Amino acid sequence: MADRYVLAVDQGTTSTRSIVFDRSGRMVSVRQREHRQWFPRPGWVEHDPMEIWANTQRTAAQALRDAASSAGEVVAVGIANQRETTVVWERATGRPITRAIVWQDTRTADLVTRLAARPDAGVVRERSGMDIAGYFAGPRLRWVLDSVPRARERADRGELLFGTMETWLIWNLTGGTDGGVHVTDVTNASRTSLMDVRTCRWDPELLAFFGIPETMLPEIRPSVGVLGTASALGQPIPITGALGDQQAALFGQTCFAPGEAKCTYGTGSFLLQNTGTELVHTRSGSISTVAYQLTGEPVHYALEGSVAVAGALVQWLRDALGLIATAPEVETLARTVEDNGGCYVVPAFSGLLAPHWRGEARGMIAGLTGYVTKGHLARAVLEATGWQTRDVVVAMAADSGLQLPALRVDGGMTTNNLLMQFVADALDTPVVRPMVGETVSLGAAYAAGLAVGLWADVEALRRNWHRSAQWSPVPARAAQLSAEYPTWEKAVRLSIAWGDG
Repeated sequence: MADRYVLAVDQGTTSTRSIVFDRSGRMVSVRQREHRQWFPRPGWVEHDPMEIWANTQRTAAQALRDAASSAGEVVAVGIANQRETTVVWERATGRPITRAIVWQDTRTADLVTRLAARPDAGVVRERSGMDIAGYFAGPRLRWVLDSVPRARERADRGELLFGTMETWLIWNLTGGTDGGVHVTDVTNASRTSLMDVRTCRWDPELLAFFGIPETMLPEIRPSVGVLGTASALGQPIPITGALGDQQAALFGQTCFAPGEAKCTYGTGSFLLQNTGTELVHTRSGSISTVAYQLTGEPVHYALEGSVAVAGALVQWLRDALGLIATAPEVETLARTVEDNGGCYVVPAFSGLLAPHWRGEARGMIAGLTGYVTKGHLARAVLEATGWQTRDVVVAMAADSGLQLPALRVDGGMTTNNLLMQFVADALDTPVVRPMVGETVSLGAAYAAGLAVGLWADVEALRRNWHRSAQWSPVPARAAQLSAEYPTWEKAVRLSIAWGDG
């Protein structure tokens, strides 16, 4: 009997990756292709949905061909996607009416300010579980309807469709204009500010508040279950899993019990903590979001802390300042000194996300003296990611009361041993990296495979998880960093005050 495999499509911020996994969670084949980043104005970030669709077709077809030599059968497709990135396209032609507005984009700042000042603004937090912020897809969709000529008129007539990237890809994979399925999953729907986080349905009051016609919205489905059949890959394969990328990483890290958490360190950093089937009301700056839902089972929730700039700060050190030639060199440079020399970097390039949610904040280097060298600056750059992680964990603990037994980590920055040890010391908690680093893709594969019985249950997935590395906190260093934390908080306050003018 031939082995059974799952194809995972990870549609990310900078590239699209297609990976075929076997039952043990091993990668059988992988293909990846980058797409162009568009920056038409300051603060605007866009992608071409047609380019991403073409890259998805190409990488998926190549990965399937590569896997064919392994004499296995691909039985399901799972999709993970960059969340909040907003696509609006014509129902009749399949053509986007504008480029996709990326989750990093800040063009909705003025709109968000106006919406937040309305007397009925409280309904957004009450129903969606989150404050009004330009980070989410709802304000982006409202901007499109207000700013693209005739968009609102056409949406009211039912001519336009909206979706985040998984919706766009599923619609095209299942036929597009020829019967394409217009669906999203609960995790991505929860990132729009338009869904009631308790009922997991589009909420009429939220739609009215943001001015969004329901006719352009996809049907909300569980994360694990049949969504449609991919007919555009040369062979019909059921699409049986879809998750926002950070929820996919939580799934791939097998964080299925309340309190278990993961943090993905990439361009930004995203920490999710499973809170079980009960929604946690947030007061400290973390987000109540949907973690995942299996068909026929209750929704599982999570608290999330989203940090906009993590690895991007290292890229800035490399590309804008020229202090390093490659990203890994930041650790070598940082190790030339023993500490940060009193220097702190707050990377609020486009404001601060969790737990502060201050769009007006601006980046800051604080504590500069003649003593500070490029080594101190490199160390401060790495420490900024660790301090931001602590900010998020402190906020989550205040909201949930759950203990953090360990932090499971993934993403490119986890190869930086100095940073990972700093995080362990700053949190006074063990930090653990899994054997399989592609946790987003693996989570999408796990979701799809569960739906078709490739894995019996989540406990079978747990048995696939293996530790690759662990960083344990050093008590003396943890105490020292706890004493330094108020200085970091002071730097953050200065960053916010600078933006306040």
